[in-house]
Amino acid sequence: MFKLLFLGSGSAFTVGADNFQSNMLLINDRGNKLLIDCGSDIRFSLYEAGLSYLDITDIYISHLHSDHAGGLEYIGFSTKFDPQCKKPNLYLSKDVGIELWQKTLSGGMSSIAGDLAELSTFFNVSYISSNNFFVWQNTKFDLVKVSHVDNSYYLMPSYGVFFQINKSKIFITTDTQLHLNTLQKYYKKADLIFQDCEIGEYPTNIHAHYQQLLQLPKLVKNKMWLYGYQPGKLPDARQDNFLGFVKRGQIFNF
Repeated sequence: MFKLLFLGSGSAFTVGADNFQSNMLLINDRGNKLLIDCGSDIRFSLYEAGLSYLDITDIYISHLHSDHAGGLEYIGFSTKFDPQCKKPNLYLSKDVGIELWQKTLSGGMSSIAGDLAELSTFFNVSYISSNNFFVWQNTKFDLVKVSHVDNSYYLMPSYGVFFQINKSKIFITTDTQLHLNTLQKYYKKADLIFQDCEIGEYPTNIHAHYQQLLQLPKLVKNKMWLYGYQPGKLPDARQDNFLGFVKRGQIFNF
């Protein structure tokens, strides 16, 4: 049996211990753990779940925003200099990986005592070709390229994951706008969808908004859990035919 634990289910700027950034752990029946995104509050969300960097051996990173990659410095340094730890395995799309070190991590991590470091100093890096897949614990994870931030000059690389456990087909969107030309076929194939959803009064236009998701067919909403939302009063998702809003610490068993 596998289970998916939401270490947090909030947006990038979630404040306080009521929720954390929407990072999650996929855990198999042998206790192996895949961390899906590693945000800047990961040391706190792991602690609240009774875990620490010692439990992190495998990581997937969807894109470069700090609520998804900002905790890698903590994990990298902690595991590097703790003799109990081996290098964690790091899975990410090649276009994300190239920018991860150069633009996100190198400033704080490239110089260590007596040496210069690179990403492979801290992690066993597996670069995934665009629209390809990686395999973790005999489970195949297809990367789904999504549209998150597009400023007309540059489309930030960002990837959701689609995978199957036993007979359950699962789609985790990670951060994405609602672009049906990309997402619709995965909505159709999936048995369970974990959907990025903002609820704020002023939409950011880089996430799917609840009001947009309301327009989806009932068949899709009936298999959709919502996460990545801002603090505040939540709409009645069940009344609107969704499965609900994911809560911090919620576990899904497969």
